[in-house]
Amino acid sequence: MAINPGSTSTKVALYEDDRCKAEKTVRHKAGELDRFSIVIEQKEIRMKYVEEFLAENGVDPADLDAVVGRGGIIRPIDSGTYLINEKMLRDLSGKEANRHPSALGGIIAAEIGKKYGIPAYTVDPVVVDEMETVAKLSGIPGIERRSVFHALNAKAVTRSCAESLGMKYEDGRFIVAHMGGGISVGAHRYGRVIDVNDALSGEGPFSPERSGGVPLAQLVEMCYSGHYTKEEMLALIMRRGGMLAYLGTNNLQEVEDMIRKGDEFAALVIDSMAYQVAKEIGAMSAVLEGRVNAIILTGGLAYSTRFTGAIRQRVDQIAPVLTRPGEDEMLALAEGVVRVLKGVEKAKEY
Repeated sequence: MAINPGSTSTKVALYEDDRCKAEKTVRHKAGELDRFSIVIEQKEIRMKYVEEFLAENGVDPADLDAVVGRGGIIRPIDSGTYLINEKMLRDLSGKEANRHPSALGGIIAAEIGKKYGIPAYTVDPVVVDEMETVAKLSGIPGIERRSVFHALNAKAVTRSCAESLGMKYEDGRFIVAHMGGGISVGAHRYGRVIDVNDALSGEGPFSPERSGGVPLAQLVEMCYSGHYTKEEMLALIMRRGGMLAYLGTNNLQEVEDMIRKGDEFAALVIDSMAYQVAKEIGAMSAVLEGRVNAIILTGGLAYSTRFTGAIRQRVDQIAPVLTRPGEDEMLALAEGVVRVLKGVEKAKEY
């Protein structure tokens, strides 16, 4: 069983080898999760959806060979499949990991694994760090740029796209924009993500619920204005900023309905978000020295032809643009575990 809690959804799936036998996506409205002050408090409601899914499909958890959950913000690690041990579970439950719901994937998987005596894994968590040293200096000593991005889907989708182009992922140079509740744009060079914006902490484009990069002096003024607590400011950056702050929704379909009804400001917000994604793609083109095999647009926002079209018209002169809506994270989680269970590779230790 694979479990993938995102900022706006909880996804669960059952696999036999790499064949999906059943899957379900629960989409959370902003209000359903906003009542929780920290991510770990969402565990029970997310666990309920997982248990309901098993019951709906008549599956006894004890019959599973393994359970895998998407990993959270832990220490930077190499890519691969990891057995969730006590050290990882402790870090998944810590303050830093609680900044993103992906931590709950590992926590819920570990809880199910312990209860039913089955191994629990995570694959390519969001902290996979392959960034070059030159990309890490921020301009302020004591603050280092971090690799926090949609590693699982970005790598899985790029491998698939590379295959469609008749090449190996490890032989190509790609720019990958994962566009969901958060947006990450990475430069993939020969199988390694050598630069990427921190998709959680205020880098890169604004997204359906994150602020992205903002003028820092104005942000500092807000912090010291007396009108906001530390928690409120962090929420504005990581959970309640971006499109949600402007339009009151993190659902792009709802915003496109607003546009069809004549809401010009809603159109400006969407066009601005696409503009910022395109600008970040341009930056990653410079990282790859202008030599790019393909630009890949993936994630939930890639279903919108209006949104992807606005990006495409600004960047398609750099390289061919491939659109892969949604994500392959569930399959990528399952495949990582199957490789371990079949002895193709060894599980790594955290």
